[in-house]
Amino acid sequence: MDLTGGFTLDHSSSTAAPCSGAPSLGAPSTGAPTTGAAPRLPSQGGPGRRARAGAEAGGGSGGASEGEGTFAGGAGRLPEGGSPGGRGGGGLRARPAVTELRLSAFAGHRSAVHALGPVTLFTGPSGSGKSTTLRAYEALARLCAGDSLDEVFPDAADCVPERARPDAQGRRGFRIGCTVDGPEGPVHLDLAVQVEPRLRIVGERLTGRGRTLLATALRDPGRPTVQAEWHTAGTTPVTRAPFPDDLLGTALLPLRVAGKTPGQLEVLAAAEQVVVGLRSAFACNPRPERMRAPVPPGEGRLRRGCDNLAEVLHRTHTDCPRRHHRLAAVAAAGCVGPVTGLGVQELAEGTVRAVLERGGRPVTPLARLGDGELRYLALALTLLTGPGVLAMDRIAEVPEAMQSLTLLADGLDRGLDERQAGELLGLATGIAADGHIRVAGTVGARTAAQARRTPGVTVVDLSA
Repeated sequence: MDLTGGFTLDHSSSTAAPCSGAPSLGAPSTGAPTTGAAPRLPSQGGPGRRARAGAEAGGGSGGASEGEGTFAGGAGRLPEGGSPGGRGGGGLRARPAVTELRLSAFAGHRSAVHALGPVTLFTGPSGSGKSTTLRAYEALARLCAGDSLDEVFPDAADCVPERARPDAQGRRGFRIGCTVDGPEGPVHLDLAVQVEPRLRIVGERLTGRGRTLLATALRDPGRPTVQAEWHTAGTTPVTRAPFPDDLLGTALLPLRVAGKTPGQLEVLAAAEQVVVGLRSAFACNPRPERMRAPVPPGEGRLRRGCDNLAEVLHRTHTDCPRRHHRLAAVAAAGCVGPVTGLGVQELAEGTVRAVLERGGRPVTPLARLGDGELRYLALALTLLTGPGVLAMDRIAEVPEAMQSLTLLADGLDRGLDERQAGELLGLATGIAADGHIRVAGTVGARTAAQARRTPGVTVVDLSA
């Protein structure tokens, strides 16, 4: 596979193509400042948001920095009365959403292109790549949030296609990408990652409206940077600068592009759409064995493994009574026996535990529920709440009306019986209909058959 340096801008036409060799980007444009440190992404927790990004990106000549956008960490300025960049019209009319996932060469996938609807379920036999598909989605989301490549892919060698042969320089890697639809129309992000001999991003391309807006390429293998060039459409057609080779260039653009020309605004708008669409993802994998013990009260944000379910219910019981009441109704549909409510008990040792209320009968602590019941409750809670109740990276700079949460659920139906799976599918499609929440998950054959009979669900069979 080609990992020699990704993509170049084609100034003579509106299209761009991958290069078979290291692209000739030429000298830095005269309109760009000669040096400058790339601003780091705002700290969102985690060591991937590293200060050295600035030194690496600005360590040589041509380190252009046109100016910092106002939307730190993944978007540009929002002009008055329209979408970012002013090209989509009506910035709040469409929430950015990932509508296609491309696994050009990733683990066991080759040339795979998957359309994603509001609720998309991947199915297939063991080893068909269901979990790997969701992993690629989550990886793109984490890179857009500013995580570094080695954090996102600690075992990157497992992502290289097994039969991928090294090139003349001994390099192997993988390619993934996606399309994010929104106010700017479909915007495409494609990524080439070198794994051997050293983990690094060697090519990145951002395209929209038939134009390549950002392209990066590896110029000097001895330096920890790639050469980036982005569309300007001012006195100079492009701006060039080095970017770190372990961070996603698209997520850095809002901190590097001033937004002074129509071309720069177009780049910012496209980058914002991709980052907002991808960052609004929450990977949920309820672990029933960790959900039964009482927990200390805290901020009430549900973690990935849902081990603090009782703490979150303690919060929703007080702060979100309508949603809490609806969750109780959902619990009644998926738990054994009569359920009249979801309660929370404060224990003497300062912890809290959640219970099912049974009308005139004694309450049932969640610790007594089966694994399937606990997973069902946790997934239902995720669907009924939103980013404010989930332990995820919130995009505070973007109005909630422009955001749509995407729930990533590997093994969505694990431990669920047919009734619970059906209730969860109905809940997911009902909530997804308004565009606020999308779902991408993996399921077994039985639930896939149910899903095919459920309006609003897209089933992707990876065995086909």
